[in-house]
Order: sequence, then C-alpha cells, then structure tokens
Amino acid sequence: MIKEHDCVVLTGDLSTEGLKAGDIGTVVHIHGGRKGYEVEFITLAGETVTVVTLLSSQVRPIARREIAHVRALQAA
Repeated sequence: MIKEHDCVVLTGDLSTEGLKAGDIGTVVHIHGGRKGYEVEFITLAGETVTVVTLLSSQVRPIARREIAHVRALQAA
C-alpha cells in the first residue's frame, strides 16, 4: 500500500512534464480512496521539477530489488 512520503515509480511517460516511465517521485498527498496521488518529482540536487496529480494506475511502489538510474532532464 502506498503511503504519504513513499517513493513511487512512474509507470508511463508524461511528456508534458518532461517525465519518463521509471522516474521516481515522492507522494505528498493521497486523494480519497487511494484513487490518485499528488507526487513531487525532484532532481538529484533537490530542485523540484514538478508536482502532479496521478491516478493510482500511473504509479507503483518501488520494488525491493530495483536500482535507481540517472538521466538528464529534457526541457518540457
């Protein structure tokens, strides 16, 4: 179960936000019945890229045996 402050993985690209499937964000708010989440995406330097509202199908918990990968942020 995803909780506030959990890190989650984006399941599909959000080209309008410059985000790609696999990007990691932090849940900052849970919408009623866990139907959606407010998720903040930041750079590794701590700069907020965006905060977006996502459906529960657009994010998933981080799996135990996954490793983070770095990519340069493209301009939206």
